[in-house]
Amino acid sequence: MRASRLLSILTTLQARGRASARALADEFGVSLRTIYRDVDALSAAGIPIYSERGNLGGYRLLDGYRTRLNGISALEAESLFLSGLPGQVADLGLGATCASAQDKLLAALPAAIRAGAGRMRSRFYLDVPGWFDQSERPACLSRLAEAVWSERPIHIRYRSWTAEKERVLDPLGIVLKGGAWYLVGRTGAIIRTYRVCRILQLELLEGRIDTSEQFDLASYWTDNARRFVQEHHPEQATLRLSPRGLKMMAALLPPFAVAGAAISPPHEDGWCTVSLPVGPFEYAAQDVLRFGAEAQVLAPEQLRQKVMGIVGQLAAAYAVAQPLHTGEAQREAS
Repeated sequence: MRASRLLSILTTLQARGRASARALADEFGVSLRTIYRDVDALSAAGIPIYSERGNLGGYRLLDGYRTRLNGISALEAESLFLSGLPGQVADLGLGATCASAQDKLLAALPAAIRAGAGRMRSRFYLDVPGWFDQSERPACLSRLAEAVWSERPIHIRYRSWTAEKERVLDPLGIVLKGGAWYLVGRTGAIIRTYRVCRILQLELLEGRIDTSEQFDLASYWTDNARRFVQEHHPEQATLRLSPRGLKMMAALLPPFAVAGAAISPPHEDGWCTVSLPVGPFEYAAQDVLRFGAEAQVLAPEQLRQKVMGIVGQLAAAYAVAQPLHTGEAQREAS
């Protein structure tokens, strides 16, 4: 166990460049004293590890020091080849770089686990877009990725929902969500999200962005996505759902709405009362109608009226005589 932790500390420092004793202790679930002893052990084994004081201090390896990969396990090696995004990597302009890195890694692995790692790419594949959707391939994506890697500011012309706008941004990261690419960028102290396919023009500017403050892209995106979903479900509705309708919830409603649903025990007829968050009533009515006859709106009355209005319009449209086909209409005219 300790040997594995020593190797993990070594590879962590090699990957990050610097890490504090507290950060290492929290990551490996041990005490500070244990980390101190581990660092002493690494130093005694000839590893050029040293400490720096101050707010940005911590443990570091001597510049240029690299450890070989002969301590990697078979499962760790195979997981590194579990990459199902070759198209997206190519869109970022990193296709050849990624292939070269995997080839070098494969050559560095021990022969006993090389075959398993190589086969991993043919066993698993990640299909990002939902059904009936396609992944976006914005023309500016590779240049945007270049700006992110090189930490350079950018000037963009962007088409929002209302108008075209121009922005000078610090590009903080790129996110792929459901086949769509998003840029997380900072202007002043404000951080916003931009749909990359709506960027009409992009120019890399001179200089470097300020990276003195740590930015956690994963945490930002998780929080932002949660707020986005909540803001788009501001209303509350109460429905009656049949047993079949209850099973349809997961397929027809977003996960946020399903997770926030309060479901009563089945009534004598098998139907349940369900309270759940919904979007604005004009959109919520469309969602309810997807259930067909398996759902009935109990409240609020405004949503009931919306659904009844749409049903009335459909009934009126289907009540009229069926129109003649084009050929039949031509024969009638002659």
